[in-house]
Amino acid sequence: MNIKKELLALQDVSYADFQAKLTPNIPRDLFIGVRVPLAKKLAKRIAEEPETSKFLRDLPHTYYDENMLHGLLISEIKDYDACIEAVCDFLPYVDNWAVCDSMSPKIFAKNKKALLEKIKQWSASEKTYTCRFGIKMLMSYFLDDDFKPEYLEIPLSVTGEDYYVNMMVAWFFATALAKQWDVTIQYIEDQRLDTWTYNKAIQKARESKRVTPKQKEYLKALKG
Repeated sequence: MNIKKELLALQDVSYADFQAKLTPNIPRDLFIGVRVPLAKKLAKRIAEEPETSKFLRDLPHTYYDENMLHGLLISEIKDYDACIEAVCDFLPYVDNWAVCDSMSPKIFAKNKKALLEKIKQWSASEKTYTCRFGIKMLMSYFLDDDFKPEYLEIPLSVTGEDYYVNMMVAWFFATALAKQWDVTIQYIEDQRLDTWTYNKAIQKARESKRVTPKQKEYLKALKG
């Protein structure tokens, strides 16, 4: 099995054109054009193949679609320690938001105590997509039943003007408003976020179906 050939067999040139516009920092000629649902099916099909282990070690990749598949394959790893190792090996090569956000390892849900420590490390990184990934994992796994107010301080500790990091912080707080309103709204009322992130968090929360109409009206009044 040749994984690059598998990706080329799924090529959709019009989709490559579309995806390139969404990730303008990646040259157009590095897009094969594999639609995400097809990439996910491929990841599930080849996850246990011998060639896949070699592919995960073979960094850096050439194509955006190879990186996307890499992130999806990491999400399929069933051993927590192996998954963490694969994530840490791959993060230095992640160079766009789409590949960063493609990683959502299912095994993380069963290892939250250890995961939280890794999230703190990732979120403190000066590398854009390592930091973004850490905040995304915090949003994905720590805003539900085992939520603690102190977790809101982790994204607040992130400083800088990187668009892709600040957008994730805004997304995090919008999701926190939907899931943990009583605690999170205090952070919004106290304007703990910088102006841009504050307004973007309110915007995204008001677009959410999980935020009530009454809450949206209140947020509208708070927007700067």
